[in-house]
Order: sequence, then C-alpha cells, then structure tokens
Amino acid sequence: MAPAKSFDWNDLRYFLAAARTLSLAGAARMLGVEHSTVGRRLTSLETALGARLMLRKPDGLALTTLGEQVLLAAHQVELAANTVADVAASAQERVRLAVPSGFSLFFTAPLDRLRASKPPIALDIVSGARKVDLAQGEADLAVRGGPVDDADLVACPLCSVGWSLYASPVYLAKRPANASATDLDGHDVIGFAQQLADTPNARWLDSRCGQARVVLRGSEVVDIAAAAAEGAGVALLPCYLGDRAASLVRLTAEVLVKRELVLVYRREMRLSAAVKLVIDVTRETFEEAREKLAGHASPVFASLTQRQRELLELLAQGRDNAQIAATLSLSDKTVRNHVSRILTQLEVENRSQAIVKARDAGFGFRGG
Repeated sequence: MAPAKSFDWNDLRYFLAAARTLSLAGAARMLGVEHSTVGRRLTSLETALGARLMLRKPDGLALTTLGEQVLLAAHQVELAANTVADVAASAQERVRLAVPSGFSLFFTAPLDRLRASKPPIALDIVSGARKVDLAQGEADLAVRGGPVDDADLVACPLCSVGWSLYASPVYLAKRPANASATDLDGHDVIGFAQQLADTPNARWLDSRCGQARVVLRGSEVVDIAAAAAEGAGVALLPCYLGDRAASLVRLTAEVLVKRELVLVYRREMRLSAAVKLVIDVTRETFEEAREKLAGHASPVFASLTQRQRELLELLAQGRDNAQIAATLSLSDKTVRNHVSRILTQLEVENRSQAIVKARDAGFGFRGG
C-alpha cells in the first residue's frame, strides 16, 4: 500500500462501528447507511494509512494487529469528539445576563421555566454597577440604564425604575428629616462613587448636597443601602430595594428620580434558542414587576407622616406607650394622639390591625 497520508477523520466512525460489530451489515445498521458505504469508507481509511486494518472473511471481519492498535486510538478520538460536543452543548445552554445591583432577586421565579426548557438552560447572573463588555464576551445580554447610543447594540425597552430617599430609624432619631424631606441641608448623606457621577441619580443627589455632609460614597446600591440601614446617613435608593428593606424608612412618597431600563445585546450576535428564551423571560419578568419598580408608594405609606411611620415601627416591635414616648422624646398624651390618628387614617380599630394593614401594603418593619 502507499505511504500513510492525511485521512478523513469521519472514516474512524465507520471503522469503530465495524470493529464493534465485526460485520459490514452490522456496522451499516448501527450507522443507518448501506453496507457498501461502510466497506468504501474502510477502504478509504486503509488506503490513507497505507496499511490493512481489517481482514474481510466469509463469516465477517477480523482486526489485524495494526487494526487492534488503531482501535485503541480511535476510542480516544471518539471520547475527545464527544467531549467537544458536550462543551459546545453546555455553552449553548448557558446564558450570561448582566444586571445592575439588586436585580438578581427578580429572577428567582423564572428559573423553573428555564430549567424546564429542552435542553435546560443555566442562567448566569453577573450583578454590579460596572458596565460589562459585551463585545469581549463578558455577558450575552445586559440590563442597563437607558438611553443606549451604541450603534453596535440592539436595545429593547423594559421599564422605568423609581428612586427615593431612605434612612434608618436610628439615624432619624438623631437627625430628623427637614420640613421638606428632599431638603438635605445639615444631613449626613451617602453619595455615589465617581464612576457613577454622570448617572441621573448621582446628579440629582449632588445638586442637593451643598449644605449636607457626604460621609461616604459607594458604587453598588446594595452597599449604599446596607450603610444607610446601619445609620450612616440618608441615601437615594431604587425604591424596589429601599421599600423592601425592613431597616429603612422612606422619607417621601414622591419618586424623585426615574431611570429607564433597557435590555441590550450585540447586533451581530447570532441568537440561539436559549438566548431568545432568556430575552423573553427577562422582558416578561420586568413587565410583571413594572409597578414595583416604578416606586409609587402605597396609599398606606403616603398617608403617614415621618413621625407616624416611626411610631408605627415601634408599635410593630411591641413597645407600649411609655416606651414609645421615651424613645421618641414625646409625652404619653402625644403618643396616644398619634396612635389615634394612625388608626383613623388607616381605617382600622386597633394597633394589631394597623400593623397588619401596613405590612400588607409593603411597609417594612424590623421586628414585631
């Protein structure tokens, strides 16, 4: 035979099937082809290698000594090919979605739908304020604040996110809000890091900090919220994050800043079925959460003054009138009057009903 030359890797599939069945007909059935095709591919492989791998006998096929050695190597090639296929399949079924801080919580419910898809989809959430580089493959999709002026990206509108001011009861006990909650003069304020200076929320806050003390700055809203909850100062937070924090009090029912969110991906990206499904799930998820993300305060919340919110918080902790009076530096009579007004405004008969109604409306409590 001629010296070995480059061969068709696909011929190894036919060789493996023939070696496993030791017949052309058996290999043909295994591969779903004609037996003549199997014979032709075996001959092609042997010609390329310059050596006989199988003996054709009346009762079937038999491996030569070289054929037995090549069979071991062919098994390894098959395993490697299967590994390559598994890696490719895994990459197709794993979708990376970048979202701003605090948004991961919205994707708990949709996970069942992704897991139930065929094949199942694993969603990798990349959370943070840093803008991921889609061109460098840091994520497949990204949720960002709009507008997006990059011509290389496709932008799909999602919803509007409302922002408002928050502080902890501990901080407010030391430094109550001014007559206007948006007046930050004299307050300790938690600001935004330099890389966020051009965002609408950072610009709004900076414009009102002339007579305030910026005690620290953060780049992640979850960290800013945590600092505010510990009493560091007043923070401007997305309402979906601030309203659900039991240790924060919203200072005004007004939505002070609105940011439009969009879902973006690279224009030249070939959308796999998995990516298309995650796009659909993301849009549906934000549509379902539209009202919560908009940040409109509940009627229960809007009807309460800051003092009444503080008092309701203490009621939820099981404090009696004397304890509330001592904590808020009020007389017992003033506390009784406040409690009476709260019951009237919430249209309930007793303190327990007031707490339940406020909680059902989304008012956060630290305890009780």
